[in-house]
Amino acid sequence: MKENAEKEKKRTQPRPSFQEELNGFLNSFPDKWLFLVLTGLWFLIFHLFGNSTFGYTNTDSLFGWLHYDYSQEASDEHGYLVPFAVLGLIWYEKKRFLSVKKEQWWPAVTIVLVGILIHLIGYRIQQVRISLIGFFVGWYGITGMIWGRQWLRAVFFPYVLFIFCFPIGTLADRISVPLRLYSSTITGWIANALGMDVVRQGTMLSNPVKGYDYEVAAACSGLRSLIATLGIAVVYGFLTFKTPWRRGLMVLSAIPLAVAANVTRLLMIIFAGEIGGQKAGMYVHDSSVLSMIPYFVAFIGMYFVARLFREDRGTPSPARTEKDFEEDTENEEDEDE
Repeated sequence: MKENAEKEKKRTQPRPSFQEELNGFLNSFPDKWLFLVLTGLWFLIFHLFGNSTFGYTNTDSLFGWLHYDYSQEASDEHGYLVPFAVLGLIWYEKKRFLSVKKEQWWPAVTIVLVGILIHLIGYRIQQVRISLIGFFVGWYGITGMIWGRQWLRAVFFPYVLFIFCFPIGTLADRISVPLRLYSSTITGWIANALGMDVVRQGTMLSNPVKGYDYEVAAACSGLRSLIATLGIAVVYGFLTFKTPWRRGLMVLSAIPLAVAANVTRLLMIIFAGEIGGQKAGMYVHDSSVLSMIPYFVAFIGMYFVARLFREDRGTPSPARTEKDFEEDTENEEDEDE
């Protein structure tokens, strides 16, 4: 009876406003001003001495170089959104982060020093991407200095999502060319298995009888869908599973699922070409609405992977519960003691 009364009391209590929740969350972080000062200095260093390569854009700033790279490649534009995704996930798991014990832990300065060393190497050999690694490693260390070892463990994910800030740039060809070949080969094989006389020449798919020919160009390689699927797989895997191998399996599954999504899109174009010729296929190709369908293929596949390898077969949903997060924090505290 007493437990029921307490539950009823909690249920009838008014939900705190967003502002109240935000203030309570921020107040749980000690030494905020020290964190802001160190973060400001860290950003200033990389703004003034972050880039030693001036062949592409004339700036000393690592962030100026990033902005230039993002603006040059459409496949890199998602980098602007990654910080908001990280903050969103921290807010989504705010109860877990509220329960983390936060205290200064100065051994984390070694992580900062490693970040500085990585940056110096990148600066010396004029590889800005290496300097970007140093920036994120060092900033991770700064958070550990201010809020401790348990914080570093708790925030590792979503902090790992910053890997998606790295611009692919000219490395895209090394990834997109194999993707184009795999996608066109699989699409041609499936189309012919279904009775369509599709001829594949490299990345070109055609049917002279039906009067269409389509090239799987770099923009159609599936690179964007691969990046999007990988990002969602990382988030879904870490929120769904506790065991590292299951998380890794979820991330790895994103690669074949992204290829399957791109093959689905190419088959839709081929089917349209079989029915209405070149124009019908191009209509499917250019349709922003129809272009969303292949993503559902990847997301549905991801859901079934999570269901297949879920940790508790008796649980109807694979999602982790708040109790799981509390148990993780308790175990970490026991280990520290």
